[in-house]
Amino acid sequence: MTRIRIGKIRRRAKGESGFSMIEVLIALVVLALGLLGFALLQTMNLRYTQSANQRTQATNLAYDLIDQMRANSLAAAQYQAATFLPNTQTGKDCPRPVGTTTYVENTDRWKCQVAESLGPQSSANVTYANREVTVVITWSERLANVSDQNTSFTVRTRL
Repeated sequence: MTRIRIGKIRRRAKGESGFSMIEVLIALVVLALGLLGFALLQTMNLRYTQSANQRTQATNLAYDLIDQMRANSLAAAQYQAATFLPNTQTGKDCPRPVGTTTYVENTDRWKCQVAESLGPQSSANVTYANREVTVVITWSERLANVSDQNTSFTVRTRL
């Protein structure tokens, strides 16, 4: 056992070990930086997952409208009524018509679903010419770094 004398530095005896306070503080700083990096990674993951989800919804909605136009090819030109501007659709209480429906009911339901899925800032442009259909859906990324950043999804097909 080592004696402690006042005014002199105590030296460790053989076999005695431990951590100094500075080593513990450095370890805590390294751990804190690691946890902060992990939190940032999770935030970015959430942002990109939300963006991918919105793109998937836009894809499904565009193909849904095109399938409706294919099913009702004689009135396909009438589906241009599905075009709408931002902040004109609420996306609340979307109608769910059953049975025989008209293109007006289908386009109203579709516009409501777009606004419900992608937000009220979303818009759509549907064109039909010479049996060629173009559906463009535009929405504002909810978690984007720039608030005015819009994302578009375009589908062109021939009926």
